[in-house]
Amino acid sequence: MTRRFQIGPMLVALGAMVLLVSLFLEWYGPLTAWDAFEIVDVLLAVLALAGLVVAVGQLAPEVAYMDRRWLPAIAVAAAVLIAAQLDPPPAAAELSPGTGAWIAFGAALVMVVGAVLSFGRVSLAVSLDDTDRRERVAVVDHRQDTTDTAPVKPAPGSQGSS
Repeated sequence: MTRRFQIGPMLVALGAMVLLVSLFLEWYGPLTAWDAFEIVDVLLAVLALAGLVVAVGQLAPEVAYMDRRWLPAIAVAAAVLIAAQLDPPPAAAELSPGTGAWIAFGAALVMVVGAVLSFGRVSLAVSLDDTDRRERVAVVDHRQDTTDTAPVKPAPGSQGSS
């Protein structure tokens, strides 16, 4: 049995989960996204959760709650919002972006790539069962046996070479 996994939704789901985790990392010095922002952190969390819901809906259609057409808008909105916040907010005016901000930006870019691949229907095929193994058989050759220089002549009384 061969199972196909859609790469685009998997990338979106991975990026959304990393984005959610990055909100708890240090964005500006000791400040997390929850400490540094007023509303942007909530918007990023909502966008990450929406991206995760759409990606899971594409991987398992029976639990699809949102249409997949929303995926590019969600991913691009997250990327633009994070890119705008790489310039520190007033709460962290003198601090430069930290690890959490860059991880979030990378996660948003992964979401954008996943959204593009999900519309291209790029998938990974994995064979989950043991396929029938081919057995090697001796080659059946109906040609006459030969020596280095000439054909072998059958022995007297034999029917020919087999």
